[in-house]
Amino acid sequence: MEASIARKTSKVIGIIVAILIVFVAALVGFLTATEYNPPATQEVEIHGAPRGKLAVGDNISIVTWNAGYGGLSAEADFFMDGGDGVRTISHAGVLANLTGIEDELVSLDPDFIFLQEVDQDSERTYGINERARLATAFAPEYSSAYALNYDVAYVPYPLPPIGAVESGIMTLSSMQASGAERVQLPCPFSWPVRLGNLKRCLLVERIPIENSSAELVLVNLHLEAYDDGEGKAAQTAQLAQLLQDERAKGNYVIAGGDFNQSFSNVDTSAYPLLGDEYWQCGYIDVTSLGDGFTAAMDATVPTCRSLDRSYDGGTPFQFYMIDGFIVSDNVSIDTLTTIDAGFEFTDHNPVLLNATLL
Repeated sequence: MEASIARKTSKVIGIIVAILIVFVAALVGFLTATEYNPPATQEVEIHGAPRGKLAVGDNISIVTWNAGYGGLSAEADFFMDGGDGVRTISHAGVLANLTGIEDELVSLDPDFIFLQEVDQDSERTYGINERARLATAFAPEYSSAYALNYDVAYVPYPLPPIGAVESGIMTLSSMQASGAERVQLPCPFSWPVRLGNLKRCLLVERIPIENSSAELVLVNLHLEAYDDGEGKAAQTAQLAQLLQDERAKGNYVIAGGDFNQSFSNVDTSAYPLLGDEYWQCGYIDVTSLGDGFTAAMDATVPTCRSLDRSYDGGTPFQFYMIDGFIVSDNVSIDTLTTIDAGFEFTDHNPVLLNATLL
């Protein structure tokens, strides 16, 4: 009797294991067949036609802000940072965060806006088309360009899983642009891990300069976060090469965004690592950028907070300096300010650059 029960139990377990193997194999096959494999470079459509024009000697302002897909506001935590959350806010909460981000950007009134983590159709943000909403909110004064960097039909982890994700980086411009391009960055992950990961990129937009053959080349970026460091290094090296190539053409160059790294010339001692359990950012050796470039961050206010737990303004808390700008030597940095938005709407603070084309 006991032997019979054992055989039946073993058979049931075997069937369950076989079903799981078939399910996992089918899922991996599906994700492999639907994997997002963008080309090395890809033209990006620019929507809208603002009237602003640019000339040498002009002062310009740029804000970079990781919008945290409208889902990483003060009450959020995230499993990749040691928290528990996957979808940590309601549909109404996402909309409220987007409104807060839009209102802050309107108050800053920059010429250009670099946004990261803008969802287009993701389960984590209830299918809200944040790209369309932001483009509409700033039209017709700003044009918009958008580049996908996360397009997965179903991310199967953790539990509950992330699900479908379609997200990217977005540039809003009050100046007339001649074109925009998506530039693929190296992906540090191998199959099958890469199937559920981002395919990070640069969004390069070109602004003509009146009475000049030179252009203002704007580079919006969001570099690798959760790799062993090699991915960040490879992506930074490609970024540096692009910046050098554009400067060699005589262009004005400004790159900004979420580097997920601090710059070696920035004093980050005010934000020490509080423990080995926290995510650690990398560091960019600014000499690797080559001659003719300045890397800058405002260290007076942290640009990012840890998502190991929700944020109530208390201390101690893990903060980072990972958002900033790199500018060519024909661009003068007039002011660089991290706006203390209290991490109310996203886990990043906006950073405002005021600069002059020399």
